[in-house]
Amino acid sequence: MRRIGILGDIGSGKSYIANSFGYPVFNADQEVGKIYKKNKKVFLKLKKILPKYICSYPINKYEITKAILSNKNNLKKIINIVHFEVRKKMTLFLKKNKYKKFVILDIPLLLENKLNKKNDILIFIDANKKEILKKLKKRKNFNLKLFYKFKKIQLPLAHKKQKSDFIIKNTFSKKGIKRDINKILDKIL
Repeated sequence: MRRIGILGDIGSGKSYIANSFGYPVFNADQEVGKIYKKNKKVFLKLKKILPKYICSYPINKYEITKAILSNKNNLKKIINIVHFEVRKKMTLFLKKNKYKKFVILDIPLLLENKLNKKNDILIFIDANKKEILKKLKKRKNFNLKLFYKFKKIQLPLAHKKQKSDFIIKNTFSKKGIKRDINKILDKIL
């Protein structure tokens, strides 16, 4: 099994492109959503350290947002608890798919959390910043302040791009993306 890590900016189309490869995808953002909905243990830990904000189970994303925006240390506290669970889910995913030719890792903080391995194939999704913001603003519950908080914990895009083996220029056209994916697969198969 070879691991393909998808890197790029928030809203650059990483998840769409990850799913377009046709191989099993580990989507960290989806896993976080499931943890908030179904993991009572995480709820109790978060409630203990952030009792002023985390009140209801399943965990309400609005409460998480409020906690993050009110104090910069709260994001670190949340990350410490939630990322541990995400790592466990990723380990299970990798075990389950160990006989697949490829697995796709759609993990926004792949490099930041040192989840990548030396022989991973890294693909950077390069997209126009204006296009990204335009698309993000259309998302339900989009919060610009939250967006910038998350940007602060990420490595610079130039660093991610430089670390990557391949770059997909996302013009948000399905045809172009499929063509770029096929070119990459031809080189790595």
